[in-house]
Parts: sequence; C-alpha cells; structure tokens
Amino acid sequence: MAVIDTAINPSPPMALPGLGRALVVAGKLGQKAAEDIYRKAQSSRTRFIAELTGSGAVSAFDLAHTMSTAFAAPLLDLEAIDVHRLPKGLLDSKICATYRIVVLSKRNNRLIVATADPSDQEAAEKIKFSTQLGVDWVIAEYDKLSRLLEASSTTASEAMESIIGDDFEFDEATVDSTSDDQDASVAEVEDAPVVRFLQKMLLDAFNMRASDLHFEPFEQYYRVRFRVDGELREIASPPVAIKEKLAARIKVISKLDISEKRVPQDGKMKLKIGPDRVIDFRVSTLPTMFGEKIVIRILDPSSAKLGIDALGYEPEEKERLLAAIKRPYGMVLVTGPTGSGKTVSLYTCLNILNKPGVNIATAEDPAEITLPGVNQVSMNEKAGMTFSVALKAFLRQDPDIIMVGEIRDLETADIAIKAAQTGHLVLSTLHTNDAPTTLTRMRNMGIAPFNIASSVILITAQRLARKLCPLCKAPTDIPRETLLEAGFKEEQVDGSWTPFRPVGCSKCTNGYKGRVGIYQAMPISEEIQRIVLRDGSALEIAAQAEAEGVRSLRQSGLHKVKLGTTSLEEVLGCTNV
Repeated sequence: MAVIDTAINPSPPMALPGLGRALVVAGKLGQKAAEDIYRKAQSSRTRFIAELTGSGAVSAFDLAHTMSTAFAAPLLDLEAIDVHRLPKGLLDSKICATYRIVVLSKRNNRLIVATADPSDQEAAEKIKFSTQLGVDWVIAEYDKLSRLLEASSTTASEAMESIIGDDFEFDEATVDSTSDDQDASVAEVEDAPVVRFLQKMLLDAFNMRASDLHFEPFEQYYRVRFRVDGELREIASPPVAIKEKLAARIKVISKLDISEKRVPQDGKMKLKIGPDRVIDFRVSTLPTMFGEKIVIRILDPSSAKLGIDALGYEPEEKERLLAAIKRPYGMVLVTGPTGSGKTVSLYTCLNILNKPGVNIATAEDPAEITLPGVNQVSMNEKAGMTFSVALKAFLRQDPDIIMVGEIRDLETADIAIKAAQTGHLVLSTLHTNDAPTTLTRMRNMGIAPFNIASSVILITAQRLARKLCPLCKAPTDIPRETLLEAGFKEEQVDGSWTPFRPVGCSKCTNGYKGRVGIYQAMPISEEIQRIVLRDGSALEIAAQAEAEGVRSLRQSGLHKVKLGTTSLEEVLGCTNV
C-alpha cells in the first residue's frame, strides 16, 4: 500500500533559490515555470536570474519592482548614474561581472551595491570576504546592470593604467619622419602598450561585428565606443594620458600628418586577420576642445561578396535591381543617409558585373573596398582630382561601367548623365530620404527634366534595421489599432501572422543580432518619366510608383515585421510613413 501511495502522490516542490521563491510568492511566476527555469539554469550552468530574464518569463522592470517590494530595498534607475563617477578599486571586477553587481559608493564600513537579486547570499558573502565590509543592497533592473557593467568594463582600462605612470618609458620610433616637427610625437607612436591597446580594440571591434570605432577625448576622461548593429556602445575608458599617444599611433599607421592637429584628416590602414584575410579601416580625425576625436570605419571586403540575397532584398526588389544593372546603359541611383549600407549595395552590384570582358572604373572619396579587376580612383581635392575631373578622364578610357561615389554638384551630375546617355552604365549615390524625392532633388540641383527622364532607369532607397535574434525572439501581442496606425492595411492584420519582440540572450545585443536592409526599388517607368517631364512633385511620383506595385520604405519594413525578421519598433524608428 505504501508503494502505491508513493506512486500516486505528486513529487514535492523543488527547492528554489530565494529569487524564485520571492517571484512565486508575489504571483509573478508560477511554481512549475520557476522550477523549469531553475532546471534549465542548472543544466546549462548559468545563474537563475540570467536564465529567468533571458526566457522572457519576467521582464527586468517587473523583476526589479517585485524585489524592491519583497526585500524592502530602495529602487534605483541606473540610467541616472554617470559611469565615469563610479568608485573604482573597491571590489574585484571579476566578482562584479560574475554576480552582475555594481558598487555605487562606500559609507563608513559598508558598501552600497546595486543588484537585481538581493536574495543572493553567495554574492553577499563574496563581497564581505573580499572587502571585509558589510553590504547594503540597492535594487536595479538586470538589463541596465548588464549594460552599465559593459560600459564600465575595466579590462582594457586597468591594463593601460597599470602601464602608464611616472616611470613610463617610450620605445625608439621605427617609422620614417619627413618633418622635424614630427620628431617629438614620433617618439611616442611605437610605444608597445599603446600598440597593444589599439590592436586589441581593432580586433575586439571586428569580432563584435562593429561598423565603427570612436576614440573620444574629454576634459576628465577618455572613452572608446563601438557602433554595433547601428547602436553606439561604450567599450573602454582608458586614462586621459593616453589620448596624445594613441592619436599619434593611429595617424602614423594611417599615413597622416601627426604634427597637424588643427584640421580634420582622412586616411586608411590595414590589419591582417589570419593568414589570408586583411581588413581595411578608414580613418577620420577631428580636432575637438580636448584633443582629436578619431573615428575608424571597418571596411570588410568580404561583405561585398556575400551576394545580393544576403543584403535582404525581397524577390521583386532583387529582380528589379538585377534587371536595371544588366542594361547596357543608363543610371542606377542608390539613396539613403550615411551608414545605411549604400556602399555595400553598390559594391555588390559591381561584383556581379565584374567580368573579364567589362571595363569598370570607379571614382570614390575615398575608395573604401578593394575589388580586383576594377579600376578604382580616390578623390584628392588638394591635387585637383575631383569627381568631375575623374569622370571626364573615365570617358576617355573606354569604360563600360562607371561608379561615382556620390553626386554632389551640378557639374558631376551633368557629366554622369551624359555618360549614361552615351552608352555607359552609371552607378552612383545621392543623399535623399526615399526614391521619389531623389528625382525632385536632381531637378532642384539644376538638371533639366529631359536629362533626368532619359538617363535614370532605377532608384533604390534603403535603410538598415536591426535583425531580431533568432535564438531568443518572442511572439508579442500588438493591438490592431497600433498595426493600422503603423501602416498595415486592413487585410494584412487578419491574424494569420505573429509579430515578434526582442528579448536578449548571451548570443545577441538586447535581443538583436546583425542588420538587414529595407529597400524601395523604383524603376523609372514611362508614366513616371511623364511626371518628371512636366515637373511633377515627389508626391505624384510616389503615388504612381505605389500604383505600379513599388513598396515604400515603411511598407517594405512592415513586410519584414510580418516575416519575423525585425520588430515593429525598429521599423518605426528608421522609416517615415
């Protein structure tokens, strides 16, 4: 009988950690759900709170408010904290990273520590053993704690502080100097710690898939930020003393004048990644109040060889673009703001067209990605090499395809249009908001309507949106009214598809990983040509394009929301209605 009783009686509840018990008691989490998360955390050897927030079962906001009430601890918004004013050296950074805690201050013999889990006795004991001080908890949101810890990461900073001091010695310079004014600065650029720090930052940026590195000097601190998936993230905060030496090192390997600190400069450098891969970097310096800000853009040649499918073109947009670039002559324009992926799109097209029997010439400022078989020319205004000068020279070089980095003025536009009208395929970019406004922008530049209508064959406008992480994205319920207000049509909100939201996990950044293009590919039809010839408005062109089946940028973005590629918030943030 006892055996039967054991078989039919339910197993006793699992012993949950304090955080799990508090959430169950508060009604924020069911007992079974808490046990499942706890088992998963044990099997993957992760902390319960990390598994809890990563699963999306309880939001970081709800968790913080519940813990504040349950443990009668004050609640703090970490966004109000200046990372540079946090005390340093009070607690081992490894302990902070392991238990996701941040030391806010020291009061007498106690530390004020921000945490998302005040029930973590192990963390409290570690702090007491390490510092011989008591602990007063302050509750903060888990995701904000993670971001603050990342921003205040001192791995690179501590390394630099440990090697910069009164007894700091410089190595002999190993670079050539052509100016006496450079001698004092050159003595610093080959300093081994500076070289190692810069190399680490470049490698870290490449491994994190960053597009840009920002080295920014301020009066009291110096910071390094990476742009990852379109968002700037603070990575390191080395001591201010490094700014002159780091700037000099970057300028030397970029072949810039290290004695000139009063005007902006542009250059390039390379870094070898493995035995057969080299990454190019474009360098821009800018004099600021407290030193030179330096931005380094990562130019990965392999990105131009990924193929058009990897860029995010939908089938109909891809078909229109391929049909346009395979025509023998005419002009194809790519538009969008800085950092929207125009260069990669143009190089992808050039890579498709790059055949042994085709003569391709490009005029760029500067040439960013090297393509074997393509004649690339960098602009040099000081030497008189401008876009218009290069284009005139190209036309005497028997070209089949010409790529102009950007149409900036009427003279360049006129030469490019004449080339498109005389048997050449011309690819170029313009800075406009969408495809229809590009035609009116060209008209405002002073180009005759006939020349626009007879030369432009396709305009593609684009934006880059962050992609939802496929490992942690979760379905979300968005009200019908919100979807209609965003731009969805009545027949599209029929409940046959599910929108997703970002969650966040160890493999992504706040629920996003990578970026995808949003495109508006507008062929110039005969009807649009008629509107241009009669000097019609961008609204008329947009209406005609829509009638011909061309999606606007917003509609293209909403289509990717339907596919689960990105979130509605991301599309609303990077497109207009």
